[in-house]
Amino acid sequence: MVYISAPMTRRFEQVAWAAATATYLLIVLGAIVRITGSGLGCGEHWPLCNGRWVPPPDLPTMIEFGHRLVAALVSVLVATVAGMAWWLARGRSADAETGTQVPTWAATAALALLVIQVALGAITVKLDLPPWTVILHLGTAMLILASLLVVARGGVGRPSTAAIGAAALGFVTVLLGALTANMGAARACLGFPLCSGHVVPSTPLQDIQWIHRLLAYTLAGYTLVWAFKSGSWGARYAFALVLLQGGGAAAMVLLNLPQALQAAHVAVGTGVWAELVLAAL
Repeated sequence: MVYISAPMTRRFEQVAWAAATATYLLIVLGAIVRITGSGLGCGEHWPLCNGRWVPPPDLPTMIEFGHRLVAALVSVLVATVAGMAWWLARGRSADAETGTQVPTWAATAALALLVIQVALGAITVKLDLPPWTVILHLGTAMLILASLLVVARGGVGRPSTAAIGAAALGFVTVLLGALTANMGAARACLGFPLCSGHVVPSTPLQDIQWIHRLLAYTLAGYTLVWAFKSGSWGARYAFALVLLQGGGAAAMVLLNLPQALQAAHVAVGTGVWAELVLAAL
């Protein structure tokens, strides 16, 4: 970690925020790819799309191709963030009293995770979208987003144990949500908040969705207590987003999983994760 004058880091922070925003959009677009069944819109070809650099303009292909274009933009931005961080760390002297932190470790982590993400994306396509690769793909994307938020915010302060716990719980909840969607368990539990009117599920798919719901309920209670005890606006925002996510989940289940609400569920869920990370910072 080094410190440099704030004017010199303004553009660096702007690029970091742009990279974080693009990563958020990429996660949501990736969910749209899954929801619309466009994951193989480019066939089994990678990095080409159906063996071509410019694919035919049918909807599944364009959704998947658009996802790849945004992924390319994220790659450029993350590489730029890492390069700028290394340049600033190498060429500027430290000034811990008046300078701005440059978290080179977080920028490096984002770049390393990006390399892993690209490899996972190729494996996911080559193996015909097995659930475990899709879940790892999402988890890595969430970690890239978190790393970029660290960079954009200028490093990590002294997060409380409660904040770290909330972020960890949120991350696990997101991953279980991805497992629920990709294992076909989204329709296993009818009704809300119970699972088909029962507290104890009776099938493996119901088990998966019920665990995800229990984690979501736990996250809601956790963030409520955290917000009440800490008085932190970050905790309050997180709790508000968790409530919004819960309401959207209820509507999604009761309305038989319309695609628009599925996409919104991922968008708000990713927002919950981002807010938990920002609150921890």
